[in-house]
Amino acid sequence: MAALAGGVLLFGSDHQDVQAGSSTMETITVSSRPIESFRFGSGTTRFGQLEFLGGLVMRSSHPLFGALSSIRFRPDGRRFLAVMDSGHFVEGRIERDGQGRLSGVSTLKVTPMIDRSGRTGGAKRSMDSEGLAFTPEGVLVSFEGLHRVDLYPDPAVESARPLRTVPILIPRGMLENNRGLETVAAAPADSPLKGAAVVVAEESLDGQGNHPAAILDGPLKGRFSVRHRDRYLVTDGAFLPDGDLLLLERRFTVTDGLGFRIRRIDGRTLKPDAVVDGPVLIEANMSEQIDNMEGLDVVTGPDGDTRLFLISDDNRSLLQRSLMLEFRLLP
Repeated sequence: MAALAGGVLLFGSDHQDVQAGSSTMETITVSSRPIESFRFGSGTTRFGQLEFLGGLVMRSSHPLFGALSSIRFRPDGRRFLAVMDSGHFVEGRIERDGQGRLSGVSTLKVTPMIDRSGRTGGAKRSMDSEGLAFTPEGVLVSFEGLHRVDLYPDPAVESARPLRTVPILIPRGMLENNRGLETVAAAPADSPLKGAAVVVAEESLDGQGNHPAAILDGPLKGRFSVRHRDRYLVTDGAFLPDGDLLLLERRFTVTDGLGFRIRRIDGRTLKPDAVVDGPVLIEANMSEQIDNMEGLDVVTGPDGDTRLFLISDDNRSLLQRSLMLEFRLLP
């Protein structure tokens, strides 16, 4: 989680809850401006192993809009479910122009989450939703602060309390208040993990200085860790169809500025007690159209190609932007 103040990105700051006491669904109209090129002043489309296909700068006058933390697309590749770190579900649909490029998002339906006690509008610490994953049983949501993963029924996420809380396997004492479970992702059913869910912590490093992680179920259930390097922090993850895990990572330092990268982890290495690492597919900085990148999903395109969607968390700050970026994974 991060916020900008006076042009400086401040990690770990809690922005104010918005309409936390509301228990009703809100509809939000969003205006979108297309992003024609990823790198400022350049027509380059290839960045590492990805091809830039287009993007959006999203805006709304509604006070609830913003703070998007994770996004997952439905099988049609257009409808999506997202979460805000203020404890809200977001449902919407992307729109495309005649050339197939992103042109906007439909009116969003935003609903406060219901906690395990049947309440809405909980304190920021208890309802700081950061990660999201679809499973056959329902929708998994990971939370920071009160570290947990809750399973919500799907498609009735907007009107139901969690079905249960899933054991995260990582000792809660190892997880820092604002550096917890940013990532939850579900592996493909035909992968080595057999559809199991995986969680990865943002910056709550273990005794060896790596990101604590865990496979929550399935035949390889257990804890592992992700190699921490280059001052990057894990903010989301998604599985490729072949079972490899993509990790979205963000960095901000005085010397390096703001940046993000995506690392590819070989799915065959995901197993208990492993320390996993992998090559970088793309790395971007403020020479490109980026912001506080927090959400990542993998979608099969209309031609059978593999596409990546990224979203940013603007922390509801006038100094930041809500972005949606689309890339194609190159062979």
